[in-house]
Amino acid sequence: MPNHLLAICFDFGDTLVDEATEIKDETQTTLQAELIPGTGPLLHELKRRGYRLAIVSNGPVGSIPNVLEHYGLYSLFEACAISQGLGIDKPDPRIFHHALSHLGIPPEQVGRTVMVGNDLAADVAGANGVGMISVWLNWAPRRRKTPAGDLEIPRYTVEEPLALLGLLDELEHELANQRREP
Repeated sequence: MPNHLLAICFDFGDTLVDEATEIKDETQTTLQAELIPGTGPLLHELKRRGYRLAIVSNGPVGSIPNVLEHYGLYSLFEACAISQGLGIDKPDPRIFHHALSHLGIPPEQVGRTVMVGNDLAADVAGANGVGMISVWLNWAPRRRKTPAGDLEIPRYTVEEPLALLGLLDELEHELANQRREP
């Protein structure tokens, strides 16, 4: 069965890696960090299922390859939109559009993309603002847990990375049913 979702975008800190384990250099670039449990198997399964993956993250450009190459995961991502490299931070819509355009996803198809992140203000509000399907990873204790406004209300919430697989199955089923309706 073909995927109806076109891409899954991820934040980096406290979404793929545990920020509490980060070792940084003097420029605040992360040199190494531990993955959140389940991240490696999740990413490999998403690729096996044929999903296109991207990272949309605020922070230093070097952090993502430094950490993800160590685990053999960096090559799974087809696009990276990193705030330091672009000069714009989430929730600015341009950072999300940058990632999606690099994946070849036209603006009218943004509603068939998912953004997974841990920050209600940056990830959820940013994704909701551009029309992506927002998924809040309510895993880390370091971020606010209460939405400050309607734009920060996630469409879906998961408590750990591997829970995303079941949610994506549900979303694919919903999208397949929508396509069949007249």
